[in-house]
Amino acid sequence: MTDSDFLRTTRASYDVLADEYATRSRGELAAKPIDRAMLTAFAELVLADGGGPVADVGCGTGRVTGYLNTLGVDVFGVDLSPGMLAVARRDHPGLRFEEGSMLGLDLPDGELGGLLAWYSTIHVPDGQLPRAFSEFVRVLAPGGHVLLGFQAGDGVLRLAEAWGRDVELDFRRRRPDDVAELLTAAGLTMRARLVRETDTEGAFPERTPQAFLLARKSVARGSSGPSGQ
Repeated sequence: MTDSDFLRTTRASYDVLADEYATRSRGELAAKPIDRAMLTAFAELVLADGGGPVADVGCGTGRVTGYLNTLGVDVFGVDLSPGMLAVARRDHPGLRFEEGSMLGLDLPDGELGGLLAWYSTIHVPDGQLPRAFSEFVRVLAPGGHVLLGFQAGDGVLRLAEAWGRDVELDFRRRRPDDVAELLTAAGLTMRARLVRETDTEGAFPERTPQAFLLARKSVARGSSGPSGQ
């Protein structure tokens, strides 16, 4: 698969998996308190800095979009897959969901108080990741926060079949320090990084450790109060 193919194949794969994905992922966030803690911290930081709108980029069926909404965040979802968006709109009728790509977000510069990429950068080829992060920085307001969730590790898991359906999906495992370096290069300041060990028990067993990175777009000097505060 070439870099230019991944948008098409990712969209088509999730279109055919959308309903099954919604069924199988139901209750997953409730079973992962550490993951919820990272999302809650992200929400609290956004709200503390003014509560500007948050884009859940790669929102899928909207389950995390909905969770952020329960925390008081002004959140909307963006996803490649019309099939996933149809499920998101069905399951979360009070929220806004738009079709789009993280490589070219249809948003004005400085629009967002926060951006969530929860297991959505995992499908982006390595060579395209700096482009995605540049888009994140472009659409964030100064002081806006970014939270990423992804599988930690090395290599690519390639799936040609999932739940009895033909798909073409690459899941890229990445080292948190490498991703943090790219976020910094894009113009973000790291705030926190967490690696949760692999959960092999319960209803949602995992193959790898899970990584969470929190970063912030710099505020213009002189706008955060008197010197020394």
